Order: sequence, then C-alpha cells, then structure tokens
Amino acid sequence: MFFCVVFGVFSQTKAVIKGNVSDQFGNLPGAKVFIESTDKNTTTDIIGNYSFDVDEGEYIITSGFVMYTSVSKTVTVKAGDTLTVDFILETGFSIDQPISLGSRAKPKSLLKNTAAVDIISPQQLINSSQVELTHILHYLIPSFHSTNQTIADGTDHIDPATLRGLGPDQVLVLVNGKRRHNSSLLNVNGTVGRGSVGTDFNAIPIASVERIEILRDGATSQYGSDAIAGVINIILKKQIETIQVDNRVGVNTKGDGLQVYSSANFGLKIGEEGYVNVTAEYRDKESVNRAGDYTGAVYTNNTTNDQVLIAQNDFFSQNTYSDKQVMEIGSAETQNLALSFNGEIPMSDYATFYMHGGRNYREGKSKGFYRFPKDQDKVVLELFPNGFSPEILTDIQDDAITGGITGIKNNWDVDFSHSIGVNRLDYTVNNSNNASMGVTSPRTFYAGGFLYKQNTTNLDISRTFDWYSGVNIAFGAELRVENYQIIAGEEASYVNEGSTYVNTQGVELPRIVGAQVFPGFQPENELNRFRTNSSGYIDVEANLTDKLLVRTAARYEAYNDFGGQAIWKLSGRYRVKDAISVRAGYSTGFRAPSLHQVFFQNISTQFINGESMQVGTFNNESAVTTEAFDIGKLKPELSSHLSAGISGKLYENITFSFDYYLINIKDRIVLSGRFANGYEDILKPFDVGAAQFFTNAIDSRTSGFDMSLFYKTILGAGKFNTSIGANLTKTKVKGPIKVSETLIGQEKVLFNREEIARVESAQPNYKVNSLVSYELDRFRFQLINSLFGKVKFVYPNDGNPDNWVVNDFTGVIETRDQTFSPKIVTDAAISYQINDFVKCTIGGNNIFNVYPDKHKHSANTEEGNFQYSRRVQQFGVNGSNYYLRLLLIL
Repeated sequence: MFFCVVFGVFSQTKAVIKGNVSDQFGNLPGAKVFIESTDKNTTTDIIGNYSFDVDEGEYIITSGFVMYTSVSKTVTVKAGDTLTVDFILETGFSIDQPISLGSRAKPKSLLKNTAAVDIISPQQLINSSQVELTHILHYLIPSFHSTNQTIADGTDHIDPATLRGLGPDQVLVLVNGKRRHNSSLLNVNGTVGRGSVGTDFNAIPIASVERIEILRDGATSQYGSDAIAGVINIILKKQIETIQVDNRVGVNTKGDGLQVYSSANFGLKIGEEGYVNVTAEYRDKESVNRAGDYTGAVYTNNTTNDQVLIAQNDFFSQNTYSDKQVMEIGSAETQNLALSFNGEIPMSDYATFYMHGGRNYREGKSKGFYRFPKDQDKVVLELFPNGFSPEILTDIQDDAITGGITGIKNNWDVDFSHSIGVNRLDYTVNNSNNASMGVTSPRTFYAGGFLYKQNTTNLDISRTFDWYSGVNIAFGAELRVENYQIIAGEEASYVNEGSTYVNTQGVELPRIVGAQVFPGFQPENELNRFRTNSSGYIDVEANLTDKLLVRTAARYEAYNDFGGQAIWKLSGRYRVKDAISVRAGYSTGFRAPSLHQVFFQNISTQFINGESMQVGTFNNESAVTTEAFDIGKLKPELSSHLSAGISGKLYENITFSFDYYLINIKDRIVLSGRFANGYEDILKPFDVGAAQFFTNAIDSRTSGFDMSLFYKTILGAGKFNTSIGANLTKTKVKGPIKVSETLIGQEKVLFNREEIARVESAQPNYKVNSLVSYELDRFRFQLINSLFGKVKFVYPNDGNPDNWVVNDFTGVIETRDQTFSPKIVTDAAISYQINDFVKCTIGGNNIFNVYPDKHKHSANTEEGNFQYSRRVQQFGVNGSNYYLRLLLIL
C-alpha cells in the first residue's frame, strides 16, 4: 500500500514529454533530442520515437540529425500531463554543418572556418551507387581522383588515391580525427602515383562511415607531415538504435564484373550513456576484361610458319577469353571481408574512454602479360607448350585499433590516444614457371611480401578563453614509430638453376631467372627497418571581432633519420555579412621520405615497347645507387601552400564556395627511369638488364580552382536538391631535372618526358561532378553526372620526330603521344520506400556506356592487347553497370 501511494504521488508531480522525429519520407531512428539548459538528452528508437520524464515547467526541446537542420520548440507542461511533441526535420546544407577539420576549437561551419572543407553527408553515402570508398569519393568530390589500375602488380588491388592532382603520399587520412596508417605497398609500376605510398581507403567499410570531411588546404603544421594537398577525415557511425542491412548485386552489360555486396551495421548501448557501433561488410567483385585481339607472333617470329602453327594447335580456342584475347586487362578480381567497431564509454562526469578499429582481409587475382611459346627464355615448353597467362594472387590484411581518453581538467579539454595500424601484403604467383629451373620448376610460387606497422601516440590540449570575441589555444605532441619489412619468397621463386635453351640461330642462351610476372624477393632483399618521429605543435585561434577570425599554427617535427623541420601556417576569415565569408591562408609543409621509398628493393619484369626486361630497384643503402649513380641520401619534400576563397548562402536555399590554391613543392621524391646502357657490368651480378632508384629529382608547381554550388527547393509535391562541384588544376615540373654529378647529361633518362607527363597530365586537368535528386512521396530519383577533363599519354622517346613510328592503323609515320578527350559519365537510380523498414533501389552506373578514347596509334596497343591506355585513366573501362539494392532498417 505504501509503494502504491508513493508511486501515485510521484506520478502526479512528474510530466511526460514524448514524440516522434521524422523527415518528409519517414521516421528517423537515431536522431538526437535534448532539453536545452538541462542534462536530459536521448536518441530516437527504431521507429523514431522518444520520451522524457520532467518536472512541471517550461522547456525548449531541440531535435537534430547529421546533415539535417535542427528544430527547437518551446513547451509548457503541468504535473501529470503527457505532452506529444513531434518534429519533422529538413535536410540542411553542408555549409551549415559543424566540421571538426581545420580547427582545434569547437566544431564550426564552413562559413566560420578559415579553410575550404567538403562534406559527404550520410544521405549521400547511403544513396551512393558505389560500394568502395575510393569510388564514392571519385564520383562526389571533384578534387579527388582514384580509379582501378590494370597490369600493375599489387597496384591492381590497392587503388592509388590523390587530391588536387598531387601524389597519394601528399594527402593525410584520418579516422575520427586520428592518423590512419599507410599501405605496405609501394607503387612502382607505370600508374598515377608511381613511386609513392598511399592509404588503402577500401579497407574501411563504407557501412561504418557516418560522413566524410575533406580539408582542401595545406595542413601539415596542424596535423603533421603528408598533409600537403589536404586532409580527409572519415567519421564513423555512433548510432545504437537500429540494425541496417544492405544487400546489392550488379553486373556490367558486357556480362563481366559481377559485384555482390552485403553489410550489416548496428549499435549497442553500454551503461547509461556509452555505446559501441559494429559493422560487418562483404564485397565480391569479378574481374573486368577489355583486352583487344592479339595480333603478334605466338610460336615463331616467322609470320607464315606462325599462322600454320596457330591453326594446328588451335591456340586461341584454348584461352579462357573471347575471340583472340590472350590477356585480362580491366580490373582485378577481389574478395573483401571487413569487421569494424566504434564506441565510447563515459568514465565519469569529466572523462570518456573511446575506441575504434577493425580488420579487413582482401584476396585479389590479376593477370600479367602473356608469355608466348616463342619466348623460350621465359617459357618451359615441356610445362606450357602453348605458353601461359601468369596470375598474381594477393593476400592483404589491414588491422587498425585506436583507444583514448578525452575529458576536462582545470577547464582544459584533454585528449590522449594511441593508435596501432598494420598492413600486410603477400604475393603468390600462379600458373607460371621459373624458366631457369627447366622442367623441375613449380607452377605456383610464394613470392614474398611487405609489412608496414605504425604506432602513434597523441596528446592534445585546448581551451577557449573569453578574450576579445573568443580565443582558443591548443597545443600538443605526437610520437610515431614506424616499421617496414620486406619478406622473402620461397627459394623456387628467385633461384637460378642455370637452365638454358637454343635459339633459332643455334646459340645456347641462359633462361630468365625467377618466377615469371615477377621474381620472388630474395633473402638479401629482406629487411626490417624502424624509425621514430616526434613532434609538437601550438595552435592559436582568435576571434578579434565578431567578424574577423585569425588563426596561426606552428609545428616542429623531428625524425631520427632525417632531422627536424619547423613549419607554420597563418590564415584568416572575415564575415562580410552573416551569410558570406572570405578567407585566405599561407602555410609551409614538410614530408619526409616514406620508409618504403628509403628501403624498398626488388627485381621485377617490366614490359617496355612490347619487350620484357628484368629491372632492379635499388635502395639508397645499395652500393649500386650510392657508388655507380652517386645518388645521395633522400631529402624531405618542402612545400608552400597559398589559398584564398569565398563562401556564402543566398535566400536560405542556395550555398556556394569558390577557392583558389597555389602549391609549390621542392625536392619531390620520384622513382627514376631505367638505366641500362653502359651499366651492364655493374648489373650483371644481379641478373638484371636495368636499374632504377628513388631520388629528389624535381620541383613542382600546382595551381587551380575549386567551386561548389548547392540548391534546394520544394518542387510540386516533392523536394528537389541539386549540387555541382568543379575542380580545375594544373601541375608543372619547374626548372631542370636534378641529377648527381655522375649523371649530368642523362637527365632525360633519370626523369623522361613520360614521367614528367605522369606528374603533369596523367590525371584529368578538370573534373565536374553534379548531383540531382527529387523525392516524391515514397520515391526518390537520383542522377549523377561526372565530367572528366582530358589526360595525356606521352611516349618517352617521341620528343624527336626522328623517333616516330609507322601507325598500322593509318599507315602514316606519327608520334605515339596521345591526348584523351573529356568524357561525361552518368549514374542514375530510382528508390522506393516500401515501408518504414525496407527500401528498394534499381540503378545504373555509366548508363550511356561511355569509355575512354581508344588508342589511336597501333604501337601503343602492344600488338593489339591494349585498346585503352593503362598508363593514364579518367574513370576506368567497366562500361555500363546495373544493380539491384535492398536496404533494411530494423
């Protein structure tokens, strides 16, 4: 009886405020609802409902969701009342969204920031037709470039990614504001980013990502080395109320490239305010083949005899491709499995423990150049009488974990964290032989691999003071320990057993050593190197007036192998009006050579003008590099970054931003050309025909413009949204090529015109991305157009017309240089919300089946194999792809 009375009294003195949060098309699970000036806050449940127990009185209830405009309502309740307060939220502009990049103070919108920041919203992510993170960024962010590569060994399986036309190693990647580790793969083939190391974006499951922020400004003084072109911050989901299951299947209209995607994301509440969000993701992608018909010799270089032998052996019917294709050129087959998590656990009123991490495992299979029976130096005819198409099998494991504590101490915000990242890549060569072993050669070889580890410890401290119109002071330190390993392959993958063959002139010659496609890493290539980097920074942000913000940052970095360097940044923002701001900044930058660039060494088979050559890459510890070529120790890259821009909002439904940038980089690290003639005696002990190495050979200047425009309105009975973004960029190699005294006069070998063009014109000189969506009742229509500017392939020896060759297509002596014209790629999708839990989408990528220009000079096709360039690419060669998607929110 006593408890009933107490309960009755309690019920009469309390009131209930409850309601539902939705947008135009349905409930919003996980939306935030809080009562201002109190500690009461919650998130909506699976059907968008919330509830508060409150005392009698007047309250301001506010509801918000990421990339939605928050809504506040004032209510008055009396004891015993139950009041229903519903919210219908409207999608907002990215320009209004608080961003964490570019400032150590509390998050602020782009209008209040001193640097340009792009945001990929949760709505854009969930409505994207792409299933890999690099492709999402490629088709939504104009300044970002990343496509699948082909016939490029490990680079077939880890896409190089760039920002503002610079290199993969000149953009810094963060996850939840913490530095992400690099890949163990060094890009050494003829692709964008040759000679650089990047981050494996596709190791991060897209189902785990809430939104992405891209800072388009030099930021090494704020975040550390690598942030020369900018910073990409991937922010993970925190939701705990729903289970999101995403299933997709798609295939190219050519019948290949079948993609199967499945993911699940859910959150669990821990205690009163803690949570953990978990993601599982699976991707299976079949290979894409756009090879041309082979027109060269197969069994012998005598055309008549060769045709007879081809017919007798029925050669072309024995391969797995169509017509006269003998190669697989397009994109690799991959199978990807990922698990990740993100969570927080409050430890007290003043401290919170946070954590995030995960594991990604990827298996890949790609092909190399076909080895024909006519090439007996490469093919053991007793094993492969018709030659073989060698396979590169990769096993890539990527692990990451971050843990930290954030809190308040004596009015200072304190964040202490430690991150561990590990990336390992192992190679297996299949359907091949080590010709030097003769008939005893295996057909499958473990060829070795790479391992990269990064341990990063951060301490960040900041506080906002009431000086002027607000001053924020931040300082901190970082300690980073890196480890790079090269792992040797099995003996059969590299051993020289001395097998010989007799050529058509009756001369006995040695066969090529090592597994065909590339020899395994030898024990003398094995290494295990460490280095440390320590740095400290200070960042001061002062609102001198309500309109003028000035920010300055300084950082000192010290490497145990490259010494120290001080860098700084000065930037400002002035609010012309409440909705229009101008900004400008100047910064210096610093990037030390990666451990990969310093220590990598191997022997690879490279095809040059259709002919193969064994090429040795020698590191800066090698006597070949230091003595024969007089190449000194690598130096860090130094940069300067000037930017200026304007952002604004008009009529509550239009936003815009325009930015100019100028980036100068001194002593860029590049992979040299191949040195062969005159060095035969030096290279003979290594069984290679040419040598290449890393060196600080060039300075560069990059300038350009970024633009974005967003517009939304109510159109008829539905909601219309459109956006357009553009990037125009130009990079030039400045001044003469830098060579050692020994190599004076060989500048065109060290860094030839093809390599210069790879820096200057291998990426589109402009890109325009537009997105149009219309939401009507339960339907959503989306159209994305991407305009890719021209790219240019430059052949190394075509600078002089005397080197031009006959074009079999035209019969005319022509240069092999080619400019590939601009192209527009269109993606479209129609979605239908079946009920509160199920959404179905049917869509297509590249619905008009657009391909890059084909090669115009027959010599560039390498005897018919390559219809499209493998050296420069705008968007790949998949053609049209159509998919079906079923999204469940439970």
